[in-house]
Amino acid sequence: MLNYSNIFDNGMDYSSYRELINTLFLENKTTGDDHSLGMLHYTKMNIQRMNRVEKTTVLNPDLLEAISNVKASYNFLVISEGWCGDAAQILPVIEKIVAASNGKISLKVVLRDKNLELMDNYLTNGGRAIPVLLVLDENKSPALPKWGPRPQILQTLLKQWKLEIEDAGLVAEQLHGWYAKDKTQATQVELTELLGKLG
Repeated sequence: MLNYSNIFDNGMDYSSYRELINTLFLENKTTGDDHSLGMLHYTKMNIQRMNRVEKTTVLNPDLLEAISNVKASYNFLVISEGWCGDAAQILPVIEKIVAASNGKISLKVVLRDKNLELMDNYLTNGGRAIPVLLVLDENKSPALPKWGPRPQILQTLLKQWKLEIEDAGLVAEQLHGWYAKDKTQATQVELTELLGKLG
């Protein structure tokens, strides 16, 4: 049985996660075991994406209201990796929610490939897609079903693109083009709905 409390306590805060990715990248590495040029390229792009999302994202009024309506304490546990493009687009938004919660919500990030037992409880269509956001209560027990790995509208589009486009690189371009146009709005809407389910 999973010990969520232990997993959470051993996770990284957001700034430590960012620092880890930056430090590894300077050593020509990324998180996980695959330090190929392709994975390093993804990681470099993701550092730029996280920087951009951190600088440009403003939480919308509905989301801020949902955050203020959260009464109890919760813990956000995110499964991620430095090479994951979706995580780079979404994690900074989650961090902004935590920052706006005035201490009601805590965040820890754990690496997928070091936590496969946890990951394998939260598969998407049988795959280890990330990021996955787990909302834990104050006792660090799961409070809601998982959220992720991306907004539902994009999940649907991605499925379609994969049927139409054979080149994975072109699919990734479509994906990140969508994120750039959406400017975190779909993510914010879904996370507003998620927070609305909390007491």
